[in-house]
Amino acid sequence: MARKDFVERSIQGTLSFFKEAIFADETAGLPGVLQSLDPRVKIVMVLLGLLLVLFTRSLAVLGVLYLLSVLLATVSRIGLGSFLKRTWVFIPLFSLLIAIPAMFSFVSPGESILSAGAFHMTRQGVLSAGFFVGRVLVSVSLVVLLSMTTRHFDLLKALRFFGIPHLFVMVLGMCYRYLYLFVGIVEDTHRAIRSRVGSRMHYRKGQRIVAWNIAHLWLRSYRLNEQVYSAMVARGFRGEPVTLNHFRTRPRDWCWLAGSAATILLLRVAEYRTCL
Repeated sequence: MARKDFVERSIQGTLSFFKEAIFADETAGLPGVLQSLDPRVKIVMVLLGLLLVLFTRSLAVLGVLYLLSVLLATVSRIGLGSFLKRTWVFIPLFSLLIAIPAMFSFVSPGESILSAGAFHMTRQGVLSAGFFVGRVLVSVSLVVLLSMTTRHFDLLKALRFFGIPHLFVMVLGMCYRYLYLFVGIVEDTHRAIRSRVGSRMHYRKGQRIVAWNIAHLWLRSYRLNEQVYSAMVARGFRGEPVTLNHFRTRPRDWCWLAGSAATILLLRVAEYRTCL
């Protein structure tokens, strides 16, 4: 039984990743708690949380923030498994691999708590690694929570409210929309080649086929870019994208914003008193 080759597995894995990114818009449409809030309020709440993550010196505060993010994901009807997979895979695990050397005395000298030959794990190193991984994990959790409870284009429109240049926002929106399309084109092209030439070919012929398809994909994307821009201009585009939905801040949004600010302030005060 022939196994799938590396190229095919890579294409399918990339396509699966983008499908999961598109699926986030479906979770943003669920009748959850955070989904009903104004996107601008959610951005401010996440920014306040990130500021606390940046300045805190307490692992307990990081733990409370992470538990709050998991609780908010639950009340927002986000599957716990999906949320944990998005927040633990790749970035936090990669940061853990980076932080492991900091646990030992040759990077972080201090009080030894575990020895294995010439390697000594220090208390100061463990705390530094814990702070690093904790900050990364909580920051990723807050950002993922924002992206999974807010429709992509609503999030981009909310960024314009905070003064982000419209060109930057528009490029992000178009990249999000057309990356999935181009990955699908690559998958269809790879399947067409496999159906016509099979799985075995001389490497020189394979190089020529890959080079020709790269050039064809570039030309196709360039033509598509021109067509999309012409269609936008024909429909009244003058440099600022216009959407049909309008943000309205309700009393519930202000209550959530005030509650978030009060929670972060209480955590900061509790940390300060603990340090004293």
